Amino acid sequence: MSHSTVPRSTTEAKRKTPREKTPVASGDATGSPGSGRSGKLSLKVRFRRDRVLLLMTLPAVVLVLLFNYVPILGNVVAFQDYDPYISDNGVVSILNSPFVGMENFQRIFEDSAFWNAVQNTLILFFLQLVLFFPIPVLLALLINSVVRPRIRAVSQAILYLPHFFSWVLVIAVFQQLFGGAGIFSQLLRQHGYDGLDFMTDPNTFPLLITAQSVWKDAGWGIIVFLAALASVPPDLYEAAAMDGANRWRRMWHVTLPALRPVIALLLVLRVGDALTVGFEQILLQRDMVGPGAAEVLDTFVWWNGVRNQDFGYAAAAGLVKGVVSLGLVLAANKVAHLMGEQGVYKK
Repeated sequence: MSHSTVPRSTTEAKRKTPREKTPVASGDATGSPGSGRSGKLSLKVRFRRDRVLLLMTLPAVVLVLLFNYVPILGNVVAFQDYDPYISDNGVVSILNSPFVGMENFQRIFEDSAFWNAVQNTLILFFLQLVLFFPIPVLLALLINSVVRPRIRAVSQAILYLPHFFSWVLVIAVFQQLFGGAGIFSQLLRQHGYDGLDFMTDPNTFPLLITAQSVWKDAGWGIIVFLAALASVPPDLYEAAAMDGANRWRRMWHVTLPALRPVIALLLVLRVGDALTVGFEQILLQRDMVGPGAAEVLDTFVWWNGVRNQDFGYAAAAGLVKGVVSLGLVLAANKVAHLMGEQGVYKK
């Protein structure tokens, strides 16, 4: 039996001796220079520490300021009878254009064409939210269940490919398939039926727009969900399988809870983008079905601002759209917080 070489009385004396206090630098509770009383680093010290990262992000910050925040100042046009031909300098034109107050907004709310654009925008938004938004989640679950990596890679490539097509090419493909002289109509005529032209039918136009969006962008939307699925620990699936859970129960109790934060975040962003339902896509098909069925807020702003040269009226419509979109983001983010998710930002 071994004994300690240090006497017991000496050890007990050290235990009873109060701990010596280490000197702390003045003005710092943690001993690091440049810190305040609460232990936080001062702004000067943090800037010196992160100066390389700040320099790396400076070009991106400058671009965001120039192209996202500086143009916000141009919203003053919504309160003016703006005339860009007063001067070659846009700033001088804004300063010299007459101020009309809320007249442009009053015209908007009394314009039946504006409310028709709002109605078409909301119809397209709800259709895409119900029919288009769940499809990337289902495709991600389907691809994630494929065992062979080669088949999974080929499937991803095939689904991604339409995203890189321009809207002109996408509409041309649909025209060849579902137009009046398309393949579908020709097959119907060959079998004794009347041909159908979905491309010029105002009643089916919302479904046509949704189908085009699904075909073009559903494959691209699964990237985020596949990344979220890759972060799920395999131990959870193994534990669920040991407990007797089949494939559907593992997907319901393991996979979907792992995707719920991502789904909540993308849903908030999608709701905030509700009033933007595809400007280029709809503008290319606007004349085929008429403005009564194809006019949305973005094309309404473009038509009145660029084609009719009524810049103040168009700017007022765009400002109303921006304010409503901001309110939708805040409301959707609040719902995400009530559901226990983080959303776009924390509480």
